[in-house]
Amino acid sequence: MLSIKALNYINLRWLGSSVALALLVSGQAYAGYQSIVITVTKGFGLTLYASELGDAKGMALGDEGTLFVGSGKSGSINALVDSDQDGRVDKRYLISDELTSPEAIAFHDGDLYVAIEDRILRYVDIEQRLRRPGRPKEIYSKLPEESRKGTRAMRFGPDGRLYVAIGAPCNVCESPAPFGSIIAIDVDTGDSEQIATGIRDVTGLDWSPVDGKLWFADKGRDWMGDNLPADEINRVDIKGAHYGFPYVHAKDVIEPAYDKPKNLKVTAPIFELPAHVAPTGMAFYRGKQFPEKYHQQLFVAENGSWNRSSKVGYQIVMLDVADNQVLSRHTVVSFLDGEFPVARPYAVINAPGGAMYISDDLKGNVYRLYYKGIEPAAPQEQEQESTNE
Repeated sequence: MLSIKALNYINLRWLGSSVALALLVSGQAYAGYQSIVITVTKGFGLTLYASELGDAKGMALGDEGTLFVGSGKSGSINALVDSDQDGRVDKRYLISDELTSPEAIAFHDGDLYVAIEDRILRYVDIEQRLRRPGRPKEIYSKLPEESRKGTRAMRFGPDGRLYVAIGAPCNVCESPAPFGSIIAIDVDTGDSEQIATGIRDVTGLDWSPVDGKLWFADKGRDWMGDNLPADEINRVDIKGAHYGFPYVHAKDVIEPAYDKPKNLKVTAPIFELPAHVAPTGMAFYRGKQFPEKYHQQLFVAENGSWNRSSKVGYQIVMLDVADNQVLSRHTVVSFLDGEFPVARPYAVINAPGGAMYISDDLKGNVYRLYYKGIEPAAPQEQEQESTNE
C-alpha cells in the first residue's frame, strides 16, 4: 500500500470542465516519486489534510474544530487539530488504538461517541482531554455483534437522539432486528425507536437543512452483474417505513432468493445511483464558501466498485436537490486515474470555514476540499510547492 507522506508539487492541467492534479507523492512502497491524477471541478482545490490514519473511515467534528477520525482495521481513533485555522493539521492526538472497528463515531455536546461490537461508548468532554482522554463510559449495549464489519453509521439528529444505522450481516439474507434498520437512541435513558427498516448497508446519513428530513445512502447487493442493482439514496418520510431489502433492490429489481411478504409495503428510493459505486458517506453542504449552486445540496462519497469488470465510483458527487427530489448528479472530485484508484473516499463532512473533509480508507488520508474560484495559472507557472505536512 502506498503511504502518502506529503504533497510535494501540484501541477494543474485542464480536463474539459475540470482540473487534473498530478500529485507527486513519496511512499514507503515506492522508490522516488509516483505521479497520480485527481480530477477536481474547476474553481475547487484539494489538499492533503492528514495522512497515516489506517483505513480512515468515519469522521466527526468537535465544537472547537477538532476532527476525529475512526479506523476499522487499526482499531484507532485520532484527533486532528488545526489550531491556527490555516487548513493544515498542527497537532494530532491518539484517542485510542485498542478498539474493535471504531468506524462509526459521532460528536454531541462536548462528548465523542463510538460504536464497537455490541455497544456504544462515550468519551466525556473530549476536546478538553485530548492528551489524556481517559476510559470511555458504556452508554448502550443492545447492538448486535456483527460478523460483517463496516455496516454502521452513527450521527446525532436534530432531536438530540443518536441515530444508528445497523446493516445486514450478509450480502443478501433475512436477518432478525435490529439488523437492517436505523434506530434512534436517547443516550440519557437508553430508550430506542425504530426509524427505518429493510436496509442493507448504510454508512452515511444526514438531515436536510431545508425541512429536517432524514436522508441515507444504501449500497445494493453484490453478484447480480455489472449494472444491477442500483445503489440507493433514500429519504424517511414515514417513521418505520420498509426500504425493500432483501426482497426488492433499488426501485424494481426483484430478489430471486426471497419472496416479498404479500402485505409488505416497500418505500422506493428517491434516487438511483449507478450499480456498485458504493455510496458510503453523505452530507448536506451547510457552508457558504462554495458557490451558491452548491448550498444545501447533498454531497456523497462513492467508495468505488470491487466486483465489477470496470471500475466506477471512487469520487465525491453532488446531488442537486430541489423540492425533496434529486434532479441531477455531478462529479466534484474523482479519485479514479483510468482504472487505478488513487483513493477510496469513505466519508464527507462539513469543515470549519466552509470547506469539506473527505476521508480515504484506501491510503489512510483525509483531504480538504475548498473553493478558490481562481483561474489556473499559465502553463509555465503551474508548478508550485506545497507546504502540506
